[in-house]
Amino acid sequence: MLTGFSIRRATQPDAVFLGDMLVEAANWRAGGVRPRHEVLTSADHRRYLAGWKRAADEGLIAVGDDGVPVGAAWYRMLPQNEPGFGYVGAGVPELIIGVHPLWRARGVGRSLLRGIVELASAQGYARISLSVERDNFARNLYRSEGFNVTAEGLMRDTMVRRTG
Repeated sequence: MLTGFSIRRATQPDAVFLGDMLVEAANWRAGGVRPRHEVLTSADHRRYLAGWKRAADEGLIAVGDDGVPVGAAWYRMLPQNEPGFGYVGAGVPELIIGVHPLWRARGVGRSLLRGIVELASAQGYARISLSVERDNFARNLYRSEGFNVTAEGLMRDTMVRRTG
C-alpha cells in the first residue's frame, strides 16, 4: 500500500522524469492521452523542458517511500519572444507541475506547490505564474494556495501568486 512521500530538489538527471510529469500535466483529462513523443516534441510543451537544467531552472521531486518518483514541480524563466502558456512578464518564473495519477489527491501536489513557491521566494522572485485549463480540477488547488487569475483565455487561464 502506498503510504508516504518525501520531497527533494530536482537535478539535471531528473530531466527524463520531468518529461514524464510534463506528459501527465498535458494529459490530465481522462481519456485525453497524447503519446509522450507528441507532447515532448510539440512547440507548446518542449519549452518547459528543453535544456533542463539551465541556471534559472529550479524544481522539486516527490519520491514515494519506495524511492520511486511520483510527482514534480519546476519553474523556468521563459523569454517574451517564446512565452509559455502562463507567461506574465520578465522576471516571473512559470510553474509546471505533474503528479502520477495513483498519487493524486494524497497531498503530493499541494506539498510540491508549497515547496516550489517557497523555493521561488528564496531565489528572490516576487511572483510565480502558471496556466491551467478552466475545467482542470487542479484549479481549486491553485486557488486554495493563493493563486489568482490574471488573464483569461478561451479555454485556459493564467494564474499568479506572490511568493512572499
